[in-house]
Amino acid sequence: MNVMDAKTYAAVADVCARLAGRLSDDTLGTVREHYAAGEWDLADATLLLNLAFENVGITPGEQELIRSILGDPDSPELRDVPVVAEAPPPAYRFGPTGPADAPDPTRADALLSADAPRHGGHRLFRTWRQPHDGARDAAGWVYVLLVAEGADPLSAYSGLSSRLWTALREKWPLEVVVDGASPPPYQAAALAAAQPVPVG
Repeated sequence: MNVMDAKTYAAVADVCARLAGRLSDDTLGTVREHYAAGEWDLADATLLLNLAFENVGITPGEQELIRSILGDPDSPELRDVPVVAEAPPPAYRFGPTGPADAPDPTRADALLSADAPRHGGHRLFRTWRQPHDGARDAAGWVYVLLVAEGADPLSAYSGLSSRLWTALREKWPLEVVVDGASPPPYQAAALAAAQPVPVG
């Protein structure tokens, strides 16, 4: 696929948001970055192969949504992804504060809050994520950035995550949500327990 229309691109962002907390952080981050960079075929392959490899079940509705974004809607790799009746609840619980030995988030707070407006972000939140049994990733900070309607969530994710790594060598998960939209359960749970980080 060489060109992706606005409707398909929005569907890509939706797919990635739905899979947060289900695919591993690193895998989902790579998928988002490939799509943001326009590497559609590589993104498709990374998504499908890792859904199957990590044994992440998708609902029939999610299967059709994923099919709609693929360069090859009849990809045999899509058939290898398990289908479940309902999406599982988030495999993590969230809280406004971390434990006493939690890493200091001050530098990440400052960097993300300063850079967020360049990506359409105007409200930034931070929450501590604690895994339930069977969750794919460890405990740690998670950021949620609310962006204005019309902003590009995938580009915002890619730009801010890259900046976090190159400047601080930190890889805290970041979720980008369009302000006013109804987020999936994972992002909704994170926001409900999060503390605001001043932006700008």
